[in-house]
Amino acid sequence: MSYFAAALARTDQGWTGVELDLAEVEDLEQLADLLRDLTGDGDGPALMMLDEDDEHFALVRVDGGAGSLAEPRVFLSDRRAVLASEVAAMLWEDADSDDVEDDEDEGTRPVAEPVGDTTVLADLGTSASDLLALCAEEGLLPADVLTTVCENAGCDDVLERLREG
Repeated sequence: MSYFAAALARTDQGWTGVELDLAEVEDLEQLADLLRDLTGDGDGPALMMLDEDDEHFALVRVDGGAGSLAEPRVFLSDRRAVLASEVAAMLWEDADSDDVEDDEDEGTRPVAEPVGDTTVLADLGTSASDLLALCAEEGLLPADVLTTVCENAGCDDVLERLREG
């Protein structure tokens, strides 16, 4: 699977970001450390935004900066992603993938089932209900959802620069 992953962090100077290569990231804690490093001594937050094959997206958030021990918060737009994606499986370490059914036999794409912390962006302008509504909106691609949540948070310009390379 191909993906686009970006790390965005709010610092004292505003939002900053880098594109991420997740091939070298072994687990969620290592990713959280990378995100914390982006905030420097600030409180953040730092976010990882992943769009994988226009099929699903993931959000990871850490707060508190480089010295923080705060646990990362994770949201996946579709829990079935853990079956098809090593990255999604790594992010959702505690997911019970045995409960995730593969519905390819039905001939139609089943409805996605978001999982995780729906309040991950609530203080950044996207409430839990808005995030779930974006996931459910027919025809809206993961990249569109990420753009919308970044617009709400005021970091869409950083995300667009990273996408353009």
